[in-house]
Amino acid sequence: MIFNIHNLLSVFDAEALIQYGGLLLVFLVVYGTTGLFFCFFIPTGAFTFTAGIYTATGVLPYNIVTVCILLVIASVSGNITGYWFGKKTGPILYKREDSRFFKHQHLTTAKSFYEKYGWLALSLGLFLPVIRTFSPIVSGIIKLDFRRFLLLTFLGSVLWIVSFTLAGYAIGRIPALKPWLNYFVIGFLVLVTIPLIIWVRKELIKLKKENSLKS
Repeated sequence: MIFNIHNLLSVFDAEALIQYGGLLLVFLVVYGTTGLFFCFFIPTGAFTFTAGIYTATGVLPYNIVTVCILLVIASVSGNITGYWFGKKTGPILYKREDSRFFKHQHLTTAKSFYEKYGWLALSLGLFLPVIRTFSPIVSGIIKLDFRRFLLLTFLGSVLWIVSFTLAGYAIGRIPALKPWLNYFVIGFLVLVTIPLIIWVRKELIKLKKENSLKS
């Protein structure tokens, strides 16, 4: 079977969905991927990027400032939901015995990472697929100080939403670039997320080894 790049690009093609659901759909996508663990697979960056483009072209009849504010609210609300869920389920996980898919060492490693790089995980972590979904849940599980959590997620949400949405808005102001939209989305996501994913992975492995030596 010959690989068709359009099959890959279609995963990031949020145009039809936004045209159908409007800004409300983008709001729900941002909320879901930051607060509901079963929404981790949704390419939120593609939605926020495309929302910026559609705001510039008039498909979404809103001011860019309004769009950014609403999506920041969605992100912060989602993070609070994830934190609450983690706080409620945390005691159950700590009482659970080790199994093939769950080990208490994973919680210890996560706690060590948050104690050392909590500001990074909760702010820049929003740029990373999957991590943006589970980061607030883990914060709730390890009972990270809520005021600190709220401040970091707010700052991270502003940085994440504004950068993606304004990048799309800038592209939308140049109609000649529209045929290359999908490539811009993928390129932007790769440039932002890959370096962070590599760094986080290295740090988690390092902390896991350190915790193993202590135990």
